[in-house]
Amino acid sequence: MTTTANRFWPVVLNTAKHDLRPFDGRLAMAWRVAAQCALAAFVFMTYGIPLAAIGCYLILFLMKPDSAENSLMAIGLTILVALVVVMLLYLVRWTIDYPMWRLVVIAVGSFFFLYLGAASQLGEIGSVLALVVGFAMTLIGYVPFGEAATRALLYAWLMTVAPMGIIVGFNLFLGRSAVRLLKSELVQRFEMAGQVLEQATAVDDLHALLHEGNEALKKRAGNIKLLHLVSTAQNRYLEVAIDESYRLMLAVTMLAGNLPEQQRVELAAQCRLAARAVAEGYPPNTASEVSITYGAEPAEAARQALDTLLGRCALPVVRAAKVPFFFKDALTNPNYVRFALKTTAAAIISYLVYAAIDWQGIHTAMITCYVAALGTTAETVHKLTLRIIGCLIGAAMGVASILFLIPHMTSIGSLMALVFAGILVAGWVSAGSERIAYAGIQIGLAFLLTILQGFGPDIQMSAASDRVVGILLGNLVMYLIFTRVWPLGIASTVNDKLNEALDGLTKILDSSHMQAVTMDDVSKVVATLHQAREALGLSMFEPRNLRLDDASIARLKDLIVRAEALCPVVVFKQPGLSSATASALNEIDQMKQLLSKS
Repeated sequence: MTTTANRFWPVVLNTAKHDLRPFDGRLAMAWRVAAQCALAAFVFMTYGIPLAAIGCYLILFLMKPDSAENSLMAIGLTILVALVVVMLLYLVRWTIDYPMWRLVVIAVGSFFFLYLGAASQLGEIGSVLALVVGFAMTLIGYVPFGEAATRALLYAWLMTVAPMGIIVGFNLFLGRSAVRLLKSELVQRFEMAGQVLEQATAVDDLHALLHEGNEALKKRAGNIKLLHLVSTAQNRYLEVAIDESYRLMLAVTMLAGNLPEQQRVELAAQCRLAARAVAEGYPPNTASEVSITYGAEPAEAARQALDTLLGRCALPVVRAAKVPFFFKDALTNPNYVRFALKTTAAAIISYLVYAAIDWQGIHTAMITCYVAALGTTAETVHKLTLRIIGCLIGAAMGVASILFLIPHMTSIGSLMALVFAGILVAGWVSAGSERIAYAGIQIGLAFLLTILQGFGPDIQMSAASDRVVGILLGNLVMYLIFTRVWPLGIASTVNDKLNEALDGLTKILDSSHMQAVTMDDVSKVVATLHQAREALGLSMFEPRNLRLDDASIARLKDLIVRAEALCPVVVFKQPGLSSATASALNEIDQMKQLLSKS
């Protein structure tokens, strides 16, 4: 066993301890998702809509930090599920009496949506649609005739529409404002840059902000523009602020220890002025002020960024990056097809197992296959681990509620309070980083499946045990398939991301003018390198036959560090310094050669 394997539990526990710490906005997101789940429980119980636990789970699964993204996601999923249900209504007529044809529909529909999600911007929504098709078709075998099947599908549609309507309505009045959230994130960038300049501390926090990239903020700004939440002028200013704040942070990483103290203090003061300007939503009227001039190229870039945001010069034109729906290797990368085939096979095997033994209560085995599947073996095993841990915690919370709380409940209101308390815990965990977020979602799902069994407080214990057995069965099937059939090591993902980042650096260096390079290009390179480092950290979850040895991991980490060190160098290259450009290109070529040998 390697050293990496010996460090498994200490690393996991330390990571969990770090990721469970409070941060600004975590409680706000947790109580909002808990309140919406409590409202959903009230609606489902009052109007007799089945599958209340799944409806509440959709809210927990889809919740994002700001109201605009939540509302758009809810509306989009409602439309997609409606289209899928219409398709299933026609398929029911031909498959209700033919189990073999139902399996064909499950296989084809599941493969199509899983492949679409893996090879395009659809992402995890593809897995949700595959789950709707697969699980709905398995339920048809339990209804006696076509009309009942049609009603069941309509209830399935209502099960989706009800929580989506709650999301839209709640976020309209009590959601976190997308505009205020974007401004607070930008203000954090400027304040962090100022702090690093003044005290040369919190450099790691500044790097963490750089690692996040601009994609999420640009998406938030796009949603604000789509919904017309601010004026056109303010929206343009915020879009420019995203790019210029990133340019500033990148420059500060090179300036903190290189500028004289007086200049650093003056520049830090300008950062705080920019933070105030962004918080107000428009540049102040300071065009008559004389801006500070520094000689170094990064300092000049920082000064230009601050001058732009303080209204001392005209706002540049922000070029919106066109992101194609399908990835460029959608038709050539066999891993997308293999992923869809493996997940579909695991789902069908799980279904056949619980159908053969006539144990419908463990249908969570099939659900597990869709919600736990990811590209590489390490990612999938990591998610399965989170699912097991979350399942046991959520089930324990649910069983304790059945034993000590639910027997004393006589109304839906008390059940709503219980849902709120349980989902508050799950929401706190799911609001964290991707390393533990899925455990929170699973805590919520297991808890909801345990306590929401009918249309009111229920104390049956069999449901809890059935759900846990189903989840464990699904985990076992997924583990066996993803580690035995076309196993994909994490090294392939790390290599792909490193190559992508190095190609991005080469593109930046090949640009004849810096104006041709956007901050989107730069932030994408930095974010990709961070993703490669995070993916490499999952190698401890791989089976021993796939796991990289410590020397290979160290070599890949060294390449990531070297590539990250090049990012500010190539961005702030001096015009006309061909020798420096040639040196950087030579180092990138050396890294590519080392990467091809690893």
